[in-house]
Amino acid sequence: MKILATDLDRTLLPNGHWEPDPQAIELFNQLTVEHDTFVVYVTGRNLDLTEKAIEEYGVRHPDVLCGDVGTTIRRYEEGRWKPDPGWDAHVRRMSPRWDAAAIRDAVANIDGLREQESEHQNPFKQSYYVEHDKKDAVLEAVDDRVKGKFDEVIVYSFDSADGKGLLDFLPASATKQTALEYVAAAQGCPKGEVVFCGDSGNDIFPLTAGFRGVLVRNADEQLVANVKEAQERNSALTVYFAKGGVRGLSGYYTSGVIEGAYHYGVFS
Repeated sequence: MKILATDLDRTLLPNGHWEPDPQAIELFNQLTVEHDTFVVYVTGRNLDLTEKAIEEYGVRHPDVLCGDVGTTIRRYEEGRWKPDPGWDAHVRRMSPRWDAAAIRDAVANIDGLREQESEHQNPFKQSYYVEHDKKDAVLEAVDDRVKGKFDEVIVYSFDSADGKGLLDFLPASATKQTALEYVAAAQGCPKGEVVFCGDSGNDIFPLTAGFRGVLVRNADEQLVANVKEAQERNSALTVYFAKGGVRGLSGYYTSGVIEGAYHYGVFS
């Protein structure tokens, strides 16, 4: 089985500051069908925002959606979304101390931290906006109040499109990495044969977890530096940095995903 997993915003979707290749999305859709590729979207978007992206940009529906930063898993079958029946129980079993309400209380009134709208929250995801210039003080306060108490991971990323810092509290068993591991195991695909493409801070876990990583050419500079640091610590990590030139494409966004898929033999 060939599993090609990708983040959406500024990875598969050309919604950043760089000029996209206009033919790239149509080519991605075509190649994944021609090569019988099992496509997984691994994104911070919820289901509604994912559907809007599919409609707006014309990308195909995936076989599986790991949405809400990996806290939800849905399969797309016969034109309908179907929640994965075992995922919630798996997360609760693996992260028994997780408590979104307790985390919300713990971080209340931290200066520079503002809770995101209700549609961006779910039982396994507590999310906030961060004033980016106060990031260091916010993260220090968050660590002091939360770190290690709720079977949680704390994920900070920066949305370069609108200058917002984003902070997610997730169960340690419900991240982009663990959701993709769960999907790969369900499909009987060895982890080391799964290709994952990303561009920003919350992609660091799957990019350094033993999948075949791809950073699109427009990837965040800090993410690139963090991935290279991880490679220095662990020479077994496999990560490809898109640079353009494959099929005349630039390597930005969708083109970088296609380039990475060719590099690893998903497309031949």
